Amino acid sequence: MRMWLVDPRLMCRRHLLGEHVELHMLAGCLRRGKSIDGYLQGLVDPALIACRHEQLVREMNNRGFSHRSPLDAPECPQPAASISPERNLAELRRRCPDCASIAAPPAEC
Repeated sequence: MRMWLVDPRLMCRRHLLGEHVELHMLAGCLRRGKSIDGYLQGLVDPALIACRHEQLVREMNNRGFSHRSPLDAPECPQPAASISPERNLAELRRRCPDCASIAAPPAEC
């Protein structure tokens, strides 16, 4: 499981939908009381599940995808993890030619 926390507009279809699925998996693990300790080292931040899900859904809708999986994010007592969106974007672009080919959108005011 991984939360890229990269601007969703910079993600290819596969990574956008993949992170969406992994958020649902992460929420399910937390609801079932499973340990996610191994993922707290810069891979996931349980406190950001709901917000990140909304960001991804907004981009999915912008791309014309049909979103039908609302997320019931559990309360997360785990401490926030340190995730670097800048390093993750560099990693995505290194791994994925589709992500690398997406131009950065104009800055928002």
